[in-house]
Amino acid sequence: MPAPTPSRRLPLDPFITALLATVGLALVLPARGAAATGVSHAAVGAVGLLFFLYGARLSPREALDGLRQWRLHTLVLAVTFGLFPLLGLAARLLVPAVLPLQLYQGLLFLCLLPSTVQSSIAFTSIARGNTAAAVCSASFSSLFGIVLTPLLAALLLDTHGGIGAGAVLGIAGQLLLPFLAGQLLRRRLTGLLTRHVRVLGLVDRGSILLVVYSAFGAAVTGGLWHQVSIPRLLVLGAVEALLLATVLAATTLLARRLGFGRADRTAIVFCGSKKSLAAGIPMATVLFPGPAVGLVVLPLMLFHQLQLMVCAVLARRWGAAADRAEQAEQAALATAAVPAQPATARIRSVISSRASSR
Repeated sequence: MPAPTPSRRLPLDPFITALLATVGLALVLPARGAAATGVSHAAVGAVGLLFFLYGARLSPREALDGLRQWRLHTLVLAVTFGLFPLLGLAARLLVPAVLPLQLYQGLLFLCLLPSTVQSSIAFTSIARGNTAAAVCSASFSSLFGIVLTPLLAALLLDTHGGIGAGAVLGIAGQLLLPFLAGQLLRRRLTGLLTRHVRVLGLVDRGSILLVVYSAFGAAVTGGLWHQVSIPRLLVLGAVEALLLATVLAATTLLARRLGFGRADRTAIVFCGSKKSLAAGIPMATVLFPGPAVGLVVLPLMLFHQLQLMVCAVLARRWGAAADRAEQAEQAALATAAVPAQPATARIRSVISSRASSR
């Protein structure tokens, strides 16, 4: 039996190693004061750059094709604002034996949030999925969430307050405007971006790492992790892992049953299984004013780290599988393009070779 290859001996994905190192850095050396403000601004800038590059890479025809895929977007929205809240309500059975009421409210709140945008699109791109559809679907989820999340929270949770026009302008300024700017400058930047594909990959991964460090460091300096004991935190992590696994399995099964192709299924899984930390924390400060906001956002922050790590592994594996399939297809086409030697020619070649040997 042949020895395993070195890649099989190292089950830990390099990007996961980078994520763990980023979390460890935030635990040991979180940004404070002016540095924290700088890191936060840098994270916002990285997200804007990410969307500018996505706009520059996508042709208007591809973006329009992504917009027309209403079945895909409907499924993602149904999972985000339908399946997730139902699972959150079912988790009420865990109170108080498994989860205290405050942590359960935070768990239910994260189930009401829209999908995260930047990581959903980045992971879809890494996995060689339908990036155009992911851009539209994740953006739709974020925009719908401005209205649906407060309404669902007011219906299912004891909250008050609302989301003002500032949140709408914030999303437009951070996401949609850079994307549109990239679309306008696409013709001038196409050659440059084509020559630096590896740099784009670094931007995809680097933006996620920067957001992780900024959010996790803010939690450490804010003292959120001291409000819950380690055993409770582990139990919460197990519950959220089960929640994420259920949604990943459900989106995969539903996408296959509805006849979506591999690229579309990839976008559905990554857009439908995410919850936005960037949108969740500002919403929580409005919906849960006072000291309660700390425990409310704690499940969201833990789920955010979990979804990034799990989806990073899936994205790299699916991307590698797509590359292997594409290489096999190209090899098959190349083989088919070579004209087969006629049987009579082969016979003559054999006779000729035997005669020459004599």
